[in-house]
Amino acid sequence: MIKIKKEGIIIETTGLEFENEGVLNPAIIREGDSVHVYYRAVQKGNHSSIGYCRLDGPLTVAERWDRPFMVPEFEYESHGVEDARIVKIDNLYYLTYTGYDGVNARGALATSQDLMHFKKQGIIVPPVAYAEFVFLAESNGKVNENYYRNHKFYYQEADPEKKIMLWDKNVVFFPRKIVGKLVFLHRIRPGIQIVTVNSLKELNKEFWKNYFQDFDKNIILDPVYTHESSYIGSGCPPIETKHGWLLIYHGVEETNDGFVYSACAALLDLNDPSKELARLPYALFSPEYEWELHGEVNNVVFPTGTALFGDTLFIYYGAADKYIACASVNLPELVDELLTFKLKDGK
Repeated sequence: MIKIKKEGIIIETTGLEFENEGVLNPAIIREGDSVHVYYRAVQKGNHSSIGYCRLDGPLTVAERWDRPFMVPEFEYESHGVEDARIVKIDNLYYLTYTGYDGVNARGALATSQDLMHFKKQGIIVPPVAYAEFVFLAESNGKVNENYYRNHKFYYQEADPEKKIMLWDKNVVFFPRKIVGKLVFLHRIRPGIQIVTVNSLKELNKEFWKNYFQDFDKNIILDPVYTHESSYIGSGCPPIETKHGWLLIYHGVEETNDGFVYSACAALLDLNDPSKELARLPYALFSPEYEWELHGEVNNVVFPTGTALFGDTLFIYYGAADKYIACASVNLPELVDELLTFKLKDGK
């Protein structure tokens, strides 16, 4: 098994009003010797904004804002901007996050040229209700029935006129164009799906209708092992290595003590990341310390960003939905470990 070092909590709440319930799930990007951190800040009542801090090196807080960096502005995010991820493609930074309106949770995008001024581009995931998704996905008759097991969630509302959209979260871009195209991951439970477009302008209703009619072809990872048996989701932006894209994602297992969230790892093909090359058959790391086992949500490690210093990959994660913590691993050793579990054929 690969050796992981838990570096411990690196950011906790200051008690300021905008983050008095927790800090968690940060977007991470390294520029020079600095690591920029865009973290979810939760105010009592489960209202979220994005906070900001800058690290000197991988672990030392050098600057931290005492006010939110990004706040809800539009109806689709009126209850919170949550769980950001960030990459740089060409000369533009792509910050994806979940917009939550109190009922619907859907992936949104903001872009920037300088890491400080972001322009919100709106929701980029399918503008469809759950029932429409089921109808379209069933049209080819090939999709795992687990994709339909969420009906109790979507139809539990007392008000039948209250339209619940398809929850589509964990939007994560690849950090460069692949064969000239923009590529991102997203998550409709229980698996991880992939989208490839020439331009984000293509993401209209017609695009998604065609996408769902071939939905099985767009699923790149489904749960396989016990530690990810309930569902999985995109985690950190993929990391390019000579052997493939390293994807660190989260897996969820339902136990007698409730859900347990772990960090997981897989390797995807460099030129066709819809192909899974390898996957660890065990969790990369799981909750073990008090600050991961007990918090706003117990038993959670939720990886959302990485920074590479030399051969050491620092993995930043939300711990028990209350803290931001970090774990580190030797990147070449992790890739070598994954290659021992390489599949005979890609998906």
